[in-house]
Amino acid sequence: MRIIFHIDANSAYLSWTAADMLEKGYPIDIREIPSVISGNPLKRHGIILAKSISVKKYGISTGQSLFEAKQKCPDMAVYPPNYDLYMRCSDKMYSILLEYSPLVERYSIDECFLDYTASQGRFGDPVKTAYKIKERIKNELGFTVNIGVSCNKILAKMAGELKKPDMVHTLWPEEMEKKIWPLPVGELFMCGRVTSQKLQKININTIGDLARSDKNHMKALLKSQGILVWRLANGIDDSEVTLKSEIIQKGIGNSTTISYDVTKREEALKILLSLTERVAMRLRRLGYMTSLVSVSIKTDGFIRYSHQLKISYCINTTTEIYEYVCLLFEQSWKGEPIRLLGVHVSDFQSDDSRQISLFDKKDVEKLQALDSAVDKIRAKYGTKSIIRGSFANGNINEVQSGINDSDFIMMGGCR
Repeated sequence: MRIIFHIDANSAYLSWTAADMLEKGYPIDIREIPSVISGNPLKRHGIILAKSISVKKYGISTGQSLFEAKQKCPDMAVYPPNYDLYMRCSDKMYSILLEYSPLVERYSIDECFLDYTASQGRFGDPVKTAYKIKERIKNELGFTVNIGVSCNKILAKMAGELKKPDMVHTLWPEEMEKKIWPLPVGELFMCGRVTSQKLQKININTIGDLARSDKNHMKALLKSQGILVWRLANGIDDSEVTLKSEIIQKGIGNSTTISYDVTKREEALKILLSLTERVAMRLRRLGYMTSLVSVSIKTDGFIRYSHQLKISYCINTTTEIYEYVCLLFEQSWKGEPIRLLGVHVSDFQSDDSRQISLFDKKDVEKLQALDSAVDKIRAKYGTKSIIRGSFANGNINEVQSGINDSDFIMMGGCR
């Protein structure tokens, strides 16, 4: 029998922020007070991204506007997201898991599957090992995880969701009737609001009701989705744990909603430069080059549009990317007051396979060397340690963190 672990960081963004703050000497663990991770409401993008346990009693949920949440809990603390920190925490968790099995699948930035089948002979009882992993992550990295243990991926994932935080749960096939069949059908993985409403209309109210239903009836009602949720309710899953050493990205982006309407071309271009700085840094850190650049604009009338350009060769320097960003902006902007700006790159290839092109800059090697040096300084001393002269004495953040518009394959799973 296979043995699969599902490891899920509890309230990942908040936990990772809290661990980082404590490591830097902050006197309060923000997980123990009413707190949330959210965009800045003054910049008009205040959405709850993560929350502490203590704000749940106020009816606050992720995806809710910060304005609405503040009305429910006026005294809660608000902290900004730090996506680069989150990737580092994800990488560290992944490194620990690799010590227990060579087969670790990064399902999203905050969760992994681990195939423990062949590791049992070396590390022993799977549940005891799951507790060891949980404690190691807590003690060495400063945040908690839930670990689900079962014979396949879907049951392991559902096990980890049973009770949080900082728990280990098993969900073997013989435990399903007791542990998950009494739960509302809407709590089944992959059973969304629309699907659960259709099921409830035919008196299928619990996961057990769905598991005991006729498979062909489910197919007639919901087509392929009906077969899928019926299989999940019965714990049927043959998918393998596939080795994935990184969160595969198909796009990297950065956007910011501005606290005032930008009307001057020079100011818009400077904001785009600060967004490009972050995008290009992420691109190089992941070892990618891009051949597709796009710019998005939202006007004061909430009209959003974007333009993109396919390049015949691949680039990864800030200067090269920014030149195309400027070109796209000039082609698309009609002079309207701007509320939001964004930069996005995609169509990646490895940065060790750059092909020489007639369109390459003569000084591309110098640009790459410069970016490499700047990246190393910022990684060690912070993004503000070295900035472009055009941002000196200005009010624009020289490396905009903005909103991470990156596209991840399987990012966050299908919650």
